[in-house]
Amino acid sequence: MDTKFDELLEFPCIQNFKIMGVADPALPAQVVSCIQSLAPGDYAPKIKPSRKGNYHALSLPVRVTSKEHMESVYTELAKLDLVRVVI
Repeated sequence: MDTKFDELLEFPCIQNFKIMGVADPALPAQVVSCIQSLAPGDYAPKIKPSRKGNYHALSLPVRVTSKEHMESVYTELAKLDLVRVVI
């Protein structure tokens, strides 16, 4: 992944990740577990269901320490089966 995060942000910083995924009760736990492995902390994602209820949008602030760290968070979250988009 070749991003320009290091040019746009000053690290360490808090980055708010938005995760769109299937409306499954396991989604928040999977996302938090993934984040915990990369950036240990106490996380409580905000969850917003889609209009039809098929998807959930999770919003989660995470402290990232470098461009590589931020890229790894995006990459690992995208690997989760229930996740469709990471912004």
